[in-house]
Amino acid sequence: MRPVAPAGREHLAADCAACVGLCCVVPAFAPSADFAIDKPAGTPCPNLGDHFGCTIHTELPERGFRGCTVYDCFGAGQRVAASYAGRDWRDPEVRPAMFADFEVVERLHELLWYLAEAHARCPDAALREEVDGLRRQVEQAAQAPGDVEVLRLQLRADPLLGEVSAAVRGTGGVDHRGHDLAGRDLRADDLAGASLRGAVLLGADLRGQDLTDADLLGADLRGADLRGADVAGALFWTRLQLRAAVTDASTVLPAAG
Repeated sequence: MRPVAPAGREHLAADCAACVGLCCVVPAFAPSADFAIDKPAGTPCPNLGDHFGCTIHTELPERGFRGCTVYDCFGAGQRVAASYAGRDWRDPEVRPAMFADFEVVERLHELLWYLAEAHARCPDAALREEVDGLRRQVEQAAQAPGDVEVLRLQLRADPLLGEVSAAVRGTGGVDHRGHDLAGRDLRADDLAGASLRGAVLLGADLRGQDLTDADLLGADLRGADLRGADVAGALFWTRLQLRAAVTDASTVLPAAG
């Protein structure tokens, strides 16, 4: 049976219509294959319209902004926007705090994304209870992000997610954690249940691969060829990773989160 989308992740999907263009203002980017221009942090992108919409949204890849098409704020934008009761970053009185809140909530929401999946996939009741305890703390922190130490929560989550990964994957999977597999032809490798956590899979050939129970936390899948691959049962994937990879109609994707 394939894993279904974990419950409780509905608020972790971006709703751009309820945001104020925070992702077009807060991050910095430099000229690269993903961005056509240099933009300092806290400066509005020149393509941001008066009503917080992107004026070249339908042409982003062609105009050199492929990075925008794969970006995911995990729903942080609308949460922060709602907390300022109609005020936005154009108001100098709220700008610094709003920008800081966005950066913190984005990291917390990403952590909640992983913890929700950990709860849904963990086969051990006691471990699942630990996951839920941390999940509640992170959710509480996201409601009042002003003085949150995100790193402390991340450091608590890392070994916990590792335990869940080991419990789900068992002992048979290959360990490629942190390995540089960029450009490698991995079509013949057995990657079901593998640890690919933090692995560099940039441009790797994963066509036809079965990635069931493979741990993808932090794996770099930019340009990885997932055509015909089965990613539906992969563990700790994100939308950003899958958008950055090469997929087609034959790719079996996870249920939407």
